[in-house]
Amino acid sequence: PNTVAVRQWMSELVDKTSLTEDLVGEYSGLQKDIRPVTVSTYQILTYRKRGTEEFPHFGLFSARNWGLIIYDEVHLLPAPVFRITAEIQARRRLGLTATLVREDGMEGDVFSLIGPQKYNVPWKDLEKQGWIATAICHEIRAPLDESVRMEYAVAPQRQKYSVAAHNPRKLPLMQAILHRHEGESILVIGMYLDQLDEIAARLNAPLINGATPVREREKLYEQFRTGEVKILVVSKVANFSIDLPDASVAIEVSGTFGSRQEEAQRLGRILRPKSDPSTGSGQAASMAHFYTIVTRETVDQTFAANRQRFLTEQGYKYEILYEDEVL
Repeated sequence: PNTVAVRQWMSELVDKTSLTEDLVGEYSGLQKDIRPVTVSTYQILTYRKRGTEEFPHFGLFSARNWGLIIYDEVHLLPAPVFRITAEIQARRRLGLTATLVREDGMEGDVFSLIGPQKYNVPWKDLEKQGWIATAICHEIRAPLDESVRMEYAVAPQRQKYSVAAHNPRKLPLMQAILHRHEGESILVIGMYLDQLDEIAARLNAPLINGATPVREREKLYEQFRTGEVKILVVSKVANFSIDLPDASVAIEVSGTFGSRQEEAQRLGRILRPKSDPSTGSGQAASMAHFYTIVTRETVDQTFAANRQRFLTEQGYKYEILYEDEVL
């Protein structure tokens, strides 16, 4: 779905198949190179300057008869702007996703756009087989700080979540979790950019958001993979397709309202199997921890309950903790 993911796909194709680099092309906002195997994004294929104009890049792809099209993160396809990409001609098409769930209820459209489901495996089965790390999920409930109680009480319904998500009482809890997992590779994830700016400044940690140039993102992701950077603050741009195999802790401070799909994607950032340094094994060697910090008795807690539904259906349980149990 983004340029960083495109380059990850290209790297994996060359590494895991007999394809050579000269056969794999990148077609993105930064580079436009159609080759026998071409990796692109939904965004570039559906780009146009005005809503009434044709899609200039889509035409280049639809003019060809592809042997196979792979739709990664296929749960995105039913979105009105992206579904046109299903019209590209191909002898075979394949959709991939770990989270076939949408809040608009349109996930079933994937089957009419791509075809019938061929394979589905529960996350917990993958965990038992060692393909993904064992994860423990925690929901930490913070009281609403006195300084914003009145603001929350009088806020219009649509603004209440922002007030609750920005609750200042979340920050000490986040720092307590960081202290508990000191030395591990930790992601701090949120939706509100001003909140993430404050956290990054407080922690003196790098921040990746939508405005971060691709080259800078790739550099920071690589520093995180190698352990040079231990704490990385990320916005929703890191929800999809980012391979950070050594991330073992994720702390969610805010999210996109009640999105089940986003919650699962964020947990997925820390589910890559961890290498066991004592054995050299690529199997899951240690626990991953996913923390979501919510403001109790507010819409933040209500949305959190909905966000967790997909994961609980997959067999995950959330341990409920309160402020005095963490600090």
